[in-house]
Amino acid sequence: MPRRMTHGAGGSRLTALLLPEGVHPGALILLTARGLRGMCDGFIAVLLPGYLLALGFGQLAVGLISTTTLFGSAFATILVGVAGNRFASRVQLRFAAALMMATGFAFAGLSSLWPLLIVAFVGTLNPSSGDVSLFLPLEHASLAESATGDARTTLFARYSLVGALSAALGALAAGVPDWLAAHHAASPLTAMRLMFIVYAMSGSIIWLLYRHMPARQSSGDAPRIPLGPSRGIVTRLALLFSVDAFAGGLLVNSLLTLWLIQRFGLSLGAAGRFFFWAGLLSAGSQLVAAPLSRRIGLLNTMVYTHIPSSICLIAAAFSSSLVLTLALLLVRSALSQMDVPTRSAYVMSVVTPGERPAAASFTAVPRSLAAALAPTLSGALLGLGWLGAPLVACGALKIAYDLSLLFLFRRIKPDR
Repeated sequence: MPRRMTHGAGGSRLTALLLPEGVHPGALILLTARGLRGMCDGFIAVLLPGYLLALGFGQLAVGLISTTTLFGSAFATILVGVAGNRFASRVQLRFAAALMMATGFAFAGLSSLWPLLIVAFVGTLNPSSGDVSLFLPLEHASLAESATGDARTTLFARYSLVGALSAALGALAAGVPDWLAAHHAASPLTAMRLMFIVYAMSGSIIWLLYRHMPARQSSGDAPRIPLGPSRGIVTRLALLFSVDAFAGGLLVNSLLTLWLIQRFGLSLGAAGRFFFWAGLLSAGSQLVAAPLSRRIGLLNTMVYTHIPSSICLIAAAFSSSLVLTLALLLVRSALSQMDVPTRSAYVMSVVTPGERPAAASFTAVPRSLAAALAPTLSGALLGLGWLGAPLVACGALKIAYDLSLLFLFRRIKPDR
């Protein structure tokens, strides 16, 4: 069982604010690192299409970079699932942070498509609003070891809340290159390159944070083993999650930014402000997810909040008004992310403790692979002028996923 934390003065008040009662204090390092990564992901997802267009590439290149990045993340999570139990979690997390540093410096210095594709595959760049990188299965497994039952669900909700809030602030920072270009005589391309340097330096800070990770989150942890008794459940979940991920890959933040630019002529700064408010709404929904799941269940929370958000997305595809479109997308943001902490907690709750790292990796890999297939298709559709197609396809597939999830797993109860 995780050790119960004690609350003192000063810094322990921050710990008490961020961590629910009964959670190992070491989880605070994971939440802090998630916040730094979320800020970087927030501004990179918005800046990436503008950066690639400034380098002289087209819409298809934006999709290719996003696809390659997600394929690389899938390959990395496969390695975590196959060989991750041979290395300590904090060693793997420090490796991921070092890779984040290298990714930022490489994107800041390269201008040709093929080298950028290679770095996108081996690096940690994230073109989406969610966390799809190598960090995901590593941090999820460590979080699951830090709490049990309802405290675990609450911890995953805090983790998602921190990620959503930090991504919102990061999206607001996407306007910094425009400000630098206007006030310091820097070219827009140079200003955007500086943001990739910020990304790299954040990776170095995260590396230092992970140096202070405890060797194990709890003295009572079960030994890490491959999937065994829970293989059937995890396989079905992974297949369904892959449908959801493919749908989401059709509209990662980079492609949604590109769609808003093409459809309504939105600037990067305006797009950043939109994603800031969208991120705040997503963050607020994370606060609701845990108490709502205690009231109606993890699975019902995942499904009943997801379907209305998909309907709003489909409606936005047919709207000709910028104000109405942004309003529909904001409503979608307020609902679409409640399934993130509940989904993670649900997976960790229906497997044995020793299977949790393998289950986190096994469910993350199909998601990454499926999501990786979609951005190139979406970029091609946008390039052909079929601007509403990615939004409609994303919403329809997500509704089909939600209904299938409810039908197949309504009788499987998580370990409370």
